[in-house]
Amino acid sequence: MEKRIACNDVVPGCTFTATAATEEELLKRVMAHASQAHGVTELTPELAAKVRSAIRNHVHAK
Repeated sequence: MEKRIACNDVVPGCTFTATAATEEELLKRVMAHASQAHGVTELTPELAAKVRSAIRNHVHAK
C-alpha cells in the first residue's frame, strides 16, 4: 500500500499530489515540491505535523 498526499490538504489551491512506497520517501518528494513551488526552506515541527496528518494510505489500482 502506497502513501499519498495532496498538497491542497496543506496549502489550499495547490494541485500537486504525490505517492511513494514509504512515508520517508513521500516526505522527500513533498519537501522538494514545497521548496520549488512554495519557497519553503525548512521543515518546521508544525509543518511536519500538518504534512503527516495529510498523508493517506493509497491502494494502487491494478
